[in-house]
Amino acid sequence: MHIPSPLRLRALAVAAFAGGLLLSGGAFAQTAAYPSKAITIVVPYPAGGSNDTFARQVAKELGDELKQPVIIDNRPGASGNTGTGQVAKAAPDGYTLVAVSSSMTTNAAVQSKLPFDPINGLAPVAMFAKGPFIVAVNNEFPARTPAELIAAIKAKPGQYNYASSGSGSVNQFGTELLKAKVGDMQITHIPYKGMGPAVTDLVGNQTQLLISSGPSLLPMVRAGKLRAVGITSLKPSPIAPELIPMSTAVPGYEFELWWGLLAPAGTPSDVVAKLNATVNKILAKPEIAANFLREGAIATPLAPKQFAAVIAEDVERWKKLAKQQNITAD
Repeated sequence: MHIPSPLRLRALAVAAFAGGLLLSGGAFAQTAAYPSKAITIVVPYPAGGSNDTFARQVAKELGDELKQPVIIDNRPGASGNTGTGQVAKAAPDGYTLVAVSSSMTTNAAVQSKLPFDPINGLAPVAMFAKGPFIVAVNNEFPARTPAELIAAIKAKPGQYNYASSGSGSVNQFGTELLKAKVGDMQITHIPYKGMGPAVTDLVGNQTQLLISSGPSLLPMVRAGKLRAVGITSLKPSPIAPELIPMSTAVPGYEFELWWGLLAPAGTPSDVVAKLNATVNKILAKPEIAANFLREGAIATPLAPKQFAAVIAEDVERWKKLAKQQNITAD
């Protein structure tokens, strides 16, 4: 058996060390060069919604910070699943991202065959914002506070209807969570094909209750066409500080929507870290925070691991609620 000489062993060790330096140096150079071309953020919904609004605000700032174009690509379909699934299958190089909301987690709770794995198929990059929902009623409804709302529905079990933008929607989850917390709140679900007709029928008293985002309801409330009776944050919110939290009448009730940025699973951690740090820097800008607030959301910077924990917890929580309250998809 041939035994290498000490000099040869030493030469091999030096060569291996040098090779390691070259490899690590190459990886460092690759990361330092990112991004070297345009980044695409897929918005899996039509233009004009909250996902699109927040993504466009962040994209403009992100492009300025990273010195590369950041392009918004709207790919709507299947309640956001089409575009999200396409990004999950994209190259994990940091150049194709997706802007989602917590409706991704409610979809996961009621749809058994998603075109992506919401936990393992995507890498959380950064949360944009969180925002509570507004609890609104028709102007003819006999309630002006959270306590009066619950009392009125209990007084006439099964005689009132609540609207949502569709079966399995975040609106339905928010209302069914309220029903679960109250325990004996009997009100019938009327699903619509989108938020527009849901709001229209609430104004027309075809339904009596709708729990939805500030941008969907506050314009109608401030125009006097609807009445807001509460907000779904645990404490008063800067979104609408005049509104009383529903938790004052239903202890522990809280429902928030979030928005954020994901990448394909396997995206290098240093690329994710660079994107996360840049997005969080953007969220700290007063003008961005003010713009988000006007849209009904509060800028919420999180680390990727923190965001991942939120997603995992939400999927599990909404699966349990869907089973308990018999929530199903269209």
